[in-house]
Amino acid sequence: MSKIELIATATFGLESVVAHEVKKLGYEELTVENGRVNFSADESAICRTNLWLRSADRVLVKMGEFDATSFEELFQKTKALPWPDWLPEDANFPVEGKSIKSQLHSVPDCQAIVKKAIVEKMKQAYKKSGLMKQAQNILLKWPY
Repeated sequence: MSKIELIATATFGLESVVAHEVKKLGYEELTVENGRVNFSADESAICRTNLWLRSADRVLVKMGEFDATSFEELFQKTKALPWPDWLPEDANFPVEGKSIKSQLHSVPDCQAIVKKAIVEKMKQAYKKSGLMKQAQNILLKWPY
């Protein structure tokens, strides 16, 4: 199985506790940052860590990372990510965003652009023109 990047979010001050729990589960490749622990693992770690990490708030899959200084750049780079590898044709995914020291400070606009980019990618991948009227329920947050 290939390695993926996971993020265990944590309450500020508990990052070292979460890192210790991640290591006890056997995942040694990790970095600790404010509010999160980043680590590499296989796909089975998604379920395993969600079940066994007691101090983490949640475990997220890192889809990608990029800088975007314009809404067009945000759209294109979001659309380029491998959404169909993770989302089925009938997936629901609300988009939740945060802005911290960003040129793209309008969170509602960023959320709408990310949502549109994912829908466009899914329409391409599944060859559907009217795809995703109900596309409303996977949680995306940035920055972590």
